This record gives sequence, structure tokens and C-alpha cells, in this order.
Amino acid sequence: MSLVDFAAGCLGGVANVVVGHPFDTVKVRFQQSNSTHRRTLRCFTSIVQQETVRGLYKGVTSPLYSLAAINAILFGVQGNMLRKMHDPNALSSHFAAGVMAGFLQCGISCPMELAKIKLQVQGEGLKYGSLKNADYTGSIDCLTKVYNLEGLRGVCRGMASTILRDAPAFGFYFLTYEYVCRKMAKDQEEESPTRTLLLAGGLAGCVSWISTYPADVIKTRMQEDGVIQKGRLAYRFNGYSDCIRAATISDGYGVYFRGLNATLLRAFPTNAATFAVVGLSLRHLNPYVTKD
Repeated sequence: MSLVDFAAGCLGGVANVVVGHPFDTVKVRFQQSNSTHRRTLRCFTSIVQQETVRGLYKGVTSPLYSLAAINAILFGVQGNMLRKMHDPNALSSHFAAGVMAGFLQCGISCPMELAKIKLQVQGEGLKYGSLKNADYTGSIDCLTKVYNLEGLRGVCRGMASTILRDAPAFGFYFLTYEYVCRKMAKDQEEESPTRTLLLAGGLAGCVSWISTYPADVIKTRMQEDGVIQKGRLAYRFNGYSDCIRAATISDGYGVYFRGLNATLLRAFPTNAATFAVVGLSLRHLNPYVTKD
């Protein structure tokens, strides 16, 4: 097993958060059940005006810590599984390895995103740091309180929709990246230039989000749901079917694509940065590692 894939994925995760978290905050504001936002730019500017630039980075601690681990798992598992497949060069192998890697990282990504989302919607419209008596003071505090009130069931709320989103999405993610790199390669034996890594990574991010975006909308609504009342979490939705029914009745089928523009604006630069950092890290770290 090569540890270089894990190390490169870790560095790529940091790049992902630094570039993409402000766009993710906008996406979550669009997706929450009581959202009044309809235009991406207006949502972005209202957050900056009302909450300052720091409002765009609400909940950043959770993904900053965990995305490094998630991407380490994602790229580590995908890379190592790919090398063990019967035909590692087949595009179907890249897809299958991506699906398995996406599935395995859900155990970390689901609780992380639950904490991130709750912090992102907390105190909406208020200047950053001005909210008094906030339910959660940070990511660890959020997960600790949810666990004390609801146990693992509360911390893992939204797990099914996370798996439905991430397993196929990461299959398309690695499939698209490999396909674009091959199409742009002048010489199959030549290392892809940085511009190719950036373009392929950006397109891979966009395709992966488009492929499973409706599942992400439901996941967001399930995870932002839950208000602390009288020592317990009070939920509006009884389960996934209730959440889907309520979303469709109140907002129509268009709700399943609400915030997609903000998501794609975020997806291209963040995943371009992720794959560029991962690719360059692998290129520079591999010579120092003894091959099996």
C-alpha cells in the first residue's frame, strides 16, 4: 500500500477548503428549508454586508480539519484500489475505485458536514460574532452537544443521503478526471502539465456535483434540521420521505437544483486546486518513496 496517495490527498483537501468554503456557505444558504435567496451574487454580497467576510467562513474549522482526512482516504483508497484491479487503465476501473473510495469516506464526511451546516446557518443575517446565546460555539462543541442529546444517530443524521450522493459522485469524479487528462494528452507517456490538471480537476468537480445534486439538497435539509429545545433536539422532518415530500410541496421540483449555480462556481476552482495539488504532490513525493 502506497502512503503517498494518502499524503497527497491530505494536501489536496487543505487546498479544497481554502479555495471553496465561501462558495459552500452560499450553497448551504440556498438549500436550507427557510431560504429566501434566489440569486447567487445577491446571496454572496448580503452575507458580506450583513455578516462581514468572516461570515463566508462560518463552520470552516470542521472541513479544514476533516477534509484533509477525507481526501487522504479518498485519494489513498482510490489509488491503491486502482492498482489492484484487473485492468487499472480501464475507465471503468477508475469509476469503480472512485465509488468505493466515496463510500468509505462517508463515515467522516457525514458528521463533519452536519457540524459545518449547522454552523453555517446559525445566526444568518447577523454580523459575525454578534450572535448571543448561540447553540453551538464551534464544530467540536456542535458534535459534542448533538452526541450528548441524540447519540450516534444524531451525529450521523443524513448518512443515507450522504452515501447516495458521494458513492456515485466520486465514481464520476475520477472517471471524468482521467477521461479529460487522456483527451488532452499529446503523448500518453508524458506527464500532464499543470494546466491539464487544473482543467480536468475543475470539470471532474462539476460533473460529480451535477450527477447527484438532488441528494445533496435533501442531505442539507436533513442536517440543518434540529433545534435544541428543553434539553433535546426538535426536528421538523421525521425522515427522508417526509423531508422530500415537504420540500416538493413547499418549493416544487425546482428545489432540487436550488443553489446549483453557486455549487458549480465553487466546484470548478476548488477541484481544480485539489487535483493540481494532489497531482503535483504525487509527482514530487513518489521519487522519495521506495516502490514495492
